[in-house]
Amino acid sequence: MSVAPNQPPGRIVSALVDAALAAFVALALAAPVMGLKTYVAGTEIDLEPRWELVLWATLAVFVGRLIFRLFMGDTHNAPIGQKWFRRKGGRPLGSPTTSVVKMLAVVGIVFAAAFPFMPFADRYLLDLGILVLTYIMLGWGLNIVVGLAGLLDLGYVAFYAVGAYSFALLAEYFDLGFWFALPIAGILACFWGVILGFPVLRLRGDYLAIVTLAFGEIIRVVLLNWYEFTGGPDGISGIPRPTLFGIEFSRGEGGFADIFGLEYSSTHRIIFLYYVILGLALITNLVTLRLRKLPVGRAWEALREDEIACRSLGINTTNTKLTAFAIGAMFGGFAGSFFATRQGFISPESFTFIESALILAIVVLGGLGSQIGVVIAALVMIGGFEIFRELEQFRMLIFGLLMVTIMIWRPRGLIASRTPTAFLHERKQISAENVSEGHG
Repeated sequence: MSVAPNQPPGRIVSALVDAALAAFVALALAAPVMGLKTYVAGTEIDLEPRWELVLWATLAVFVGRLIFRLFMGDTHNAPIGQKWFRRKGGRPLGSPTTSVVKMLAVVGIVFAAAFPFMPFADRYLLDLGILVLTYIMLGWGLNIVVGLAGLLDLGYVAFYAVGAYSFALLAEYFDLGFWFALPIAGILACFWGVILGFPVLRLRGDYLAIVTLAFGEIIRVVLLNWYEFTGGPDGISGIPRPTLFGIEFSRGEGGFADIFGLEYSSTHRIIFLYYVILGLALITNLVTLRLRKLPVGRAWEALREDEIACRSLGINTTNTKLTAFAIGAMFGGFAGSFFATRQGFISPESFTFIESALILAIVVLGGLGSQIGVVIAALVMIGGFEIFRELEQFRMLIFGLLMVTIMIWRPRGLIASRTPTAFLHERKQISAENVSEGHG
């Protein structure tokens, strides 16, 4: 007599049980962390109970897990509303055609160029725009290493720091201006990219990530402890500002406003800095797109897809990896040099691991290898932080939930597609869903 196999429980019941277990774990974790808050009352430390926050956190986990099980499915059931996320028999949502990407790029460039003169563009929004463009440039630079070559780099902030300190030290010891020191800072960062590339030629995946993470921390610790040369934790101040063909944005005779007959305003320098970083970012994008069509760019893509097959085709993987690290580091150095001249002060605390994690999150969330995806992710990540600035206690929680949601919905990023640069007769877009996990 045959025994009927165990039938899975009802869908709703299974989802409720799973959500209850997740809520129990959240309760155990949130109770000691969020349940009690310490504060100083005179000479004593008192505890303030905040069990309502624990209750809300537990309820949020329960509801979120329940929605996830019902709408994303599990091993026994297909997700409810699957057609909302994917058109049956068609390409997945979030994989726009080439014409759509070009149209978005043109509209974005025109808007970015006209942004400083928009009626709503005040000093705060201009500063925010400069910050977003800086991270877009960093994301495009890291996209060469991670998105095109498939090399997981967790220490990209090291090249950012090398570029910043290179310009600051050149200005301090050799009295060089921004435009003279900018290419030197990029070359030095490129040099350090090659130095990092040599020890990791035989590494991939998690091992490569660990080594690059260690490299980033080594650079930060050196900057922190080499007090005689880098200023240590005190940093470097008095970094010169960029000029427009030798014209400074200062008040009085000989300044930008005096020469062009304008009323002096500190906004002039901010607008100039905005266009400087916009130009650097567009140059980064243009060079990246051009390199993708060259043999070195196709070698990066081949290395990303399968290193063994890449070797079998006769491609020198050593040179391919080194060029990816060097060019990506060079653009990081350019961005670091701009960061130094914009801030006027730098210290090792500006180049922590969280910066590398943020840049990598922008690249991954935008979609590996996607230029327009990096722009969208930078707008969401950097601009979104400012929107939720008033929710100081909860904004990181909100962004964590948003990142988890995006990774569940679009595990390959917002723009999850790969358009090969080399094609026969017709360019075909490859959806990232057709690429197996763990292979780029």
